Amino acid sequence: MSLDQTEVIVLGTVSSVVLLFCVLLPCIAALVMLLRRKDRQPPGNRDAGPDWSIPTLDLHTGKRSLFHTWVPSVKIAALLAASFLIVSLRTLPWAFAALLLSALSVQLSGMSWARPLKRLAALTGFLSMLVVILPLTGPVRAGDTVLLLPWLSSWPLSLAGLLLALTIVCKAAAVALLMEPMLATASLARTLQGFADLGLPASLSQMILLCHRYIFVFQEEMQRMERSMRVRGFVARTNVATLRTMASGFGMLFIRSFERTERVYEAMLSRGYQGSFPGEVRQKITSWDLVKGTLFIMIALLLLAGDRLLPLLRF
Repeated sequence: MSLDQTEVIVLGTVSSVVLLFCVLLPCIAALVMLLRRKDRQPPGNRDAGPDWSIPTLDLHTGKRSLFHTWVPSVKIAALLAASFLIVSLRTLPWAFAALLLSALSVQLSGMSWARPLKRLAALTGFLSMLVVILPLTGPVRAGDTVLLLPWLSSWPLSLAGLLLALTIVCKAAAVALLMEPMLATASLARTLQGFADLGLPASLSQMILLCHRYIFVFQEEMQRMERSMRVRGFVARTNVATLRTMASGFGMLFIRSFERTERVYEAMLSRGYQGSFPGEVRQKITSWDLVKGTLFIMIALLLLAGDRLLPLLRF
């Protein structure tokens, strides 16, 4: 980076520590969650390896909230439109306001924060990489501001790059949080029916429904095969024998999956399947559903208008 014709701000020790803490906060939060999750495991299961279980999408369908009583088609359309508007934001304060809006939506949905925080933890690696790389690699133009840390004077940080990275982090976290009220507040069948009402092909919705159902079945099959391999003395190592054994196990799993798929399809045909599933009773779209959808989109539009007309921190 060239520091000619730029404003250089030399941070003190305390300010540098605070800045680094804010940059590394996503990594720290993910590490704390992993440690807490490990401590909550029963003593006998701590050596069993990580839990690769697949989360159930419609885990919080039995509750009552503004999102649970919302017709899925209107809810999906409104939240997707709001997500696209949030992605269009350019400045950090309005992106942070969108993040607060998404957090408020999760809170109003009445669901536990465990799943949303896990979703954010899954994004931590990529987002932390952006927060570290963009301030170091962002181009410095005339009139830009550069931050210098006392112990990293040879690595100036671009303030514009830092603001851009934090804006991306806020927008990504806001959209990720909005996915929870959209997908977890109705049964998967109703959610897919909502997508179908918006134009999703029926064959694709059936594929998603079957995949979500039988991916858990194949997961249990894989766990049974893993237990049987351990009973026979198999211990995973980094050698060719382990790779051969794992390849054979995955091959058997694919064969069993294919055979089970054929049996399931034949059972469906014997029960009168003709290309469509009997759907649930559809909810009628009420004026309150449209009011909620319009209000949510208007709030997102206000954020976008404020971002364009009142840019507080433009990079």
